[in-house]
Amino acid sequence: MSANSRLTIAAHALAWIGHYQRQGHEVATSEQIAGSANTNPVVIRRLLGELRKAGLVESRRGVGAGWSLARELESITLLDVYEAVEPGPLFAMHRATPDQGCVVGHGIRPAMQGIYGGIEETLRAELARVTMEDVLRDVLAVPR
Repeated sequence: MSANSRLTIAAHALAWIGHYQRQGHEVATSEQIAGSANTNPVVIRRLLGELRKAGLVESRRGVGAGWSLARELESITLLDVYEAVEPGPLFAMHRATPDQGCVVGHGIRPAMQGIYGGIEETLRAELARVTMEDVLRDVLAVPR
């Protein structure tokens, strides 16, 4: 099983756009962001589309096309980003209903749902505590 990097790449894109705009640029292209993230521009465009639906970025078409922040980095939390790009629960249950005649099969879902609910609540609280401004500040503080 591989880890999902959608939240990390979405945060990367937002931090990059915010930093780029602070340098006096109006819009950033998906190609520029993809170069920084070392990924395909299509991946960036898909994530930016989801961030646009959530009201975190705006896009401009035509001459001077690109992406810009719809809100200041201080007002965007990692929870906002997470909810934009990670729909659904953090953990999933079995795809098929376990054997209800088995004591473990009968009790596994309720037991795991209780555990997962607590984990998800903690995750959301931590993500809500961190803004994209915090992320960019920490990024810029890393020695080169």
